[in-house]
Amino acid sequence: MKIAEKIRERIRRPGQCRPITIGFLGDSVTQGCFELYSTGEESIETEFRSFQAYHSKLKRMLEEVFPAVPINIVNAGISGDNAPNGRTRLRRDILSYQPDLVVVCFGLNDAGRGMEGLSDYAQALEGIFRELQAAGTEVIFMTPNMMGTRAVAEEKDSFIHSLLEGMTKLQTDGIMDAYMDKAREVCAANGVPVCDCYRKWKRLEESGADVTRLLANRVNHPTENMHWLFAASLFEMMLFDF
Repeated sequence: MKIAEKIRERIRRPGQCRPITIGFLGDSVTQGCFELYSTGEESIETEFRSFQAYHSKLKRMLEEVFPAVPINIVNAGISGDNAPNGRTRLRRDILSYQPDLVVVCFGLNDAGRGMEGLSDYAQALEGIFRELQAAGTEVIFMTPNMMGTRAVAEEKDSFIHSLLEGMTKLQTDGIMDAYMDKAREVCAANGVPVCDCYRKWKRLEESGADVTRLLANRVNHPTENMHWLFAASLFEMMLFDF
């Protein structure tokens, strides 16, 4: 990928090349949200730890391998956001920083609209990709994690439990699968490489892993350790997928 070439060029000519900047456009997982907790009747909040999110882990991996290359991370993740909103704020939150590479990750909240929202999701992704490409910015679409496949029995808060039940149906009824298939289709049509972490989560489930237990909030936020899967997948794609 071009990002690997830019890293090599920075090593060769540090005085003539600017630091590497990587932007991340996404939702709560990108922002760095983890556990859920109740803040009142039918009101919830999440734990925020952006320093444990996948982009922070990727930064640490890159700095370990290339200690002389400064890596700037633009975290443009917003909890609850979706692809149409991401398209609206793309120029302000991402392109204004002139990134060398942008990782786009949407789908978890988009799927909440059901099958009727699939067309809007596809159009928004295509708009994001085309605007990034027009700006000369390299782009990767990263598919998100699976949602939980069951409501956790020990969850005592009735509102959180009902939320768990509603969200798991998006996974078990095949809606998330449909959104990821559509995202891959849009990427193929626009020449955008896919870092397919969703497929890896599906393989984990097929291998017998309890994917619900791999989610910090038991709904859609991966645990801190599972963010390494995203980071390692991006690292491999950036440096070894020539």
